[in-house]
Amino acid sequence: MKKNIIISGASGNLGKDVVQKLSDLNHQLYVTTGSHHADLFDGFPNVDAQALDLLNKDVSETFVTESITKAKHIQAGIFLVGGYAPGGLEETEDDAIEKMIHLNFFTAFHLVKPLVNHFQANGGGQLIFIGAKPALIAKQGAGNFAYALSKSLLFKMAEMINAEYESNGITATMIVPGTIDTPPNREAMPYADFDKWISASDIAESIAFVLSDTGQKLRQTVIKIYNQS
Repeated sequence: MKKNIIISGASGNLGKDVVQKLSDLNHQLYVTTGSHHADLFDGFPNVDAQALDLLNKDVSETFVTESITKAKHIQAGIFLVGGYAPGGLEETEDDAIEKMIHLNFFTAFHLVKPLVNHFQANGGGQLIFIGAKPALIAKQGAGNFAYALSKSLLFKMAEMINAEYESNGITATMIVPGTIDTPPNREAMPYADFDKWISASDIAESIAFVLSDTGQKLRQTVIKIYNQS
């Protein structure tokens, strides 16, 4: 079934594959991009793209409101904006934690809040977040303190949404990838075995399944898509 879907971070390495997959499935997409990529999806008839600063909650809320006005009903939100910073606890300063929380949590929260309000009034909806192994497995977060901490907030938000809004038909799904096979990751780890990583297109397929008629019946879902990474 065709859905109207909000996607943040559409111009990122993962976002481009997600938009391509869902566009191919004929979903109507309302997406946000980085400031230098506003025209990236000009050739997609079912993609409405805007370059926005999602750290600004008013800008984020206006985007959701305008998307609802255009679509009448939004059925799902997919939150792909994020960033990474290395560093263990002892070398992590306050500003690094604040930066990671703003980038990995608030960019999602600013969209989730108005979307949940819309979902409550319209029989429910789906929220899909991208987690991280270091936030799920504490030992893997040892050298990524600020990053893992910020991503852990997404897991907790999804858990709380599932608990509070279950009777409203609202579901939150966590997609937890291993190392994603992207150009920046290949550059940073040139001697790694790339075949053990997970492709962005495989993650996009997982998201498409969650949005399918079968996938939308899943509850309290954490999908670990690691390959061998």
